[in-house]
Order: sequence, then C-alpha cells, then structure tokens
Amino acid sequence: MTLRWKLSAAIALVSALVVVALSLVVHNAARVSMINSARDVQDERVQSALRIYETTGRLVFYATIDDPDLPPELRTYADDGQRATYVQRTRRGLRVWAATPAGSGQVLSLKTGVTDRYSVLTDLDRTLVLGSVAVVLCGTAIGVFVGGRMSRRLRRAALAARKAADGDTEVRVREAIGGGGRDETDELARAVDAMADALQRRLEAERRVTADIAHELRTPLTGLVTAAELLPAGRPSELVRDRVHALRTLVEDVLEVARLDGAAERADLQEVALGEFVRRRVPVLAPGVGVTVVADAVVQTDPRRLERVLGNLLANAARHGSAPVDVLVDGPFVRVRDHGPGFPPDLLRDGPSRFRTGSTDRSGGHGLGLTIATGQARVLGARLTFRNAPASAGGGAVAQLLLPR
Repeated sequence: MTLRWKLSAAIALVSALVVVALSLVVHNAARVSMINSARDVQDERVQSALRIYETTGRLVFYATIDDPDLPPELRTYADDGQRATYVQRTRRGLRVWAATPAGSGQVLSLKTGVTDRYSVLTDLDRTLVLGSVAVVLCGTAIGVFVGGRMSRRLRRAALAARKAADGDTEVRVREAIGGGGRDETDELARAVDAMADALQRRLEAERRVTADIAHELRTPLTGLVTAAELLPAGRPSELVRDRVHALRTLVEDVLEVARLDGAAERADLQEVALGEFVRRRVPVLAPGVGVTVVADAVVQTDPRRLERVLGNLLANAARHGSAPVDVLVDGPFVRVRDHGPGFPPDLLRDGPSRFRTGSTDRSGGHGLGLTIATGQARVLGARLTFRNAPASAGGGAVAQLLLPR
C-alpha cells in the first residue's frame, strides 16, 4: 500500500470515528430532549386534568382513575402524595405516563405514546447517516489529494536520488520535487542534496588523487619499459619485461577507471549491426570462443567502447572461469558465459569493485576489468548484469549486456 492510500485510509478512518461519535451524541441528545419534552407536556396535562376533575368531576385528556396498567413506581409516588412522570418501553415504542394523587386514595393518570415523535428521530438518524457518509467521502477525497501530492513529491525525490546514485552529477532532489514550501519533504530534499554534494566532492578528490598518482607513474614507467627492452635476451629479461608490461597495463587501467569515475566520458555513437560486430571481434579478442547469433539487431553504440567491454568480459571469463566460454547474441542482448565456479556472492550483491576480482582467489588479477566494463557500459547507456547459471544447467558465471537499439 502506497503512502497516498495509507494517508487516505487514515483520514477516512478518523473521519468515520468522528462522525459516528458526533452522530451518537446528537441522536442521544435529541432522544433525551424529546422524552423530556414529552414528560413536561404530560406533567402540565395531568395538573390541568386534576384541576378540572376536582372542579367538575369530569375526566379530560383521556385521564383515568386508578388505571390497572399504572406502573408500580408511579403508584408508589402517588401514595406518598407526589406527582411524577414515568417513561415505559413497549413493543410499539415509548409510553409516557403522568400520575398525581386525586384524593380519597385515588390516583389520576395520563398515558401517551411517543411513536410520532420517534418518526422524527428516525428522520434525524437518516439525515445523520447521509451526512456521515458525505463527510467520510469528502475526507477520503481530501486524503487522496493530499496523499497523492505528497506521494508524487516523494516519488520524484526517490527518482532524482537514484539518478544521483547512478552518477548524474547535475540532478538535484529539491529541484526535482518542485515548489511547495518548507515542509518535511523539502527538508529531506535539502539533506539529500547536501549529502550528494559532499559525496561528490569526496569522490572527485579521490578520483583526482588516483589520476595524479597514475599520471606520475607513467613517466618513470615509460623509462622502465624502454630499459627493459634493452636488456639482453634471457629468462630474467623475459620476467622483467612481463612484470613491466603488467604494471603498465595496471596503470592504464587505473587511469581509465579515474576517467570513468569523473562522469565526463562521452560515447561516439554509431549504428552497429551487433551480431556481425560480435562475430568479427570475439575471435580477435579471445580465440577459440564460440559465438552464436540467435537474432541480429542494429544498436546505437560506440564500437571502441563496446569492444573494450567485450574484451574485459572475455578476459575475466578466461582468467577466473573454465572452458568452454561462449558468447550469445540475441537482438540487443550479448551474453558471455563460462563454466567455472561462478561469480562470488559479494559481487552479485554489490556489483564489481576495483581491486576485487571475480574470483575468491585474488592472485589472478586486480579486479579492474569488470569495473571498467561496468563503467564503459554506463557511458554507452547499456545495462550490464551479472548472475550465476543454475547447477542443473552446468553452472558458471553469466554476464549479460543490454544495448539500446
């Protein structure tokens, strides 16, 4: 249940409770007033009837002497010399009695039903029910309006926050939710914007430090590469050149990660026949890997960056997975799968992270390949997901890239 309907339900419930309470109060007050009025009328009539009876000996107002149906409570009062009224409940409604001593131990009494008066009370109850329903409906409508407005602002805030989390440095939550005064939603938007700005400054500082370190390493590394090439042939020289090449690759990868973190990279988009592109590039990137094209599609992408993504996925599969490694193209989808132990749970839960490889054994790499592939996919406007194939299907790690058509 969304916030709109929760708020509407709460307002409707409160409105119903209030109108029910007020209706009960009004109903009881009207009933008591009606009964008291009937008792006052009966009291005045019994006094008039007594005066006429004592003067003329005639009974008026349908008065009776020593009525056998007289309630015992009234007879007790009359025997004590007191005038009294009494309300008696019958099947047809209420009956109002009035009794007074008439001398010589006699009791003069009157009785009148209040059925007609109760019809007025029934009309009042009907009016109260209709009014209560109208109040609840109006309250619910107001709740839907207010809750919908609040829900829309919160939904816009959540959407803007997700864009900021995805790397959009220009989005601001307060601008996304629009005006509306300084309420709790506005305060939340200000707090999220302040947090995003602080995180952005921190990430930018870290990116600059990483980029500066990588740039500073390039100069001595270039000299080291040149010196390694001048070493005489031999096993030690091969080991030195191999490690120097690995260090150079690492520095270049760190520089690429720093550029991708800066969110300043832009793709040179072109229309590419995805199936034909993958069929031509995969044998160059990873000889021996099979390519299956189920359905071809024309996509908008940057061929250089797409090749970089494919190369990193294939390298990760070759380094941490097991043969056979296969690539499947189905429309705008590209799937790279190996038959190894699969991705570790923390990568599936949190996504790729630098210096954390796709294997529990870190000795096989630095964990930058999947990080770069994810960053390049983001620049392409594509979506890169990771999962493990079920054991019943042979297991293995599955990386799937969805490109925009």
